[in-house]
Amino acid sequence: QVQLVESGGGLVQAGGSLRLSCAASGRTFSTYTLGWFRQAPGKEREFVGAIHWSGVNTYYADSVKGRFTISRDNAKNTVYLQMNSLKPEDTAVYYCAARRMWSDTLTLSREYDYWGQGTQVTVSS
Repeated sequence: QVQLVESGGGLVQAGGSLRLSCAASGRTFSTYTLGWFRQAPGKEREFVGAIHWSGVNTYYADSVKGRFTISRDNAKNTVYLQMNSLKPEDTAVYYCAARRMWSDTLTLSREYDYWGQGTQVTVSS
């Protein structure tokens, strides 16, 4: 069992930065792949990026590639989403999620077993 709690959301101007954190509980956290998703009002949940349990491999959606960076500190049971050059279209509730496998289904939300409650990110123009 893994429990996830996101934090770090808020209001920022376009071009600004935010860093989200996802704190996890559970002894096996370090063996899980962690993903970030987001959901804007009236839209489906969207894959943002993911990081392998080792921290070596990452994968990003094209919409955030080059602007967002995922990292993890397994000693602290925490995953981070550094968001730079934010745009109004990045406004959404951001969720972290955990799954056991690193595979070609990383972008599918249904393939994740555990979810946090989400944190709101609002980017003003």
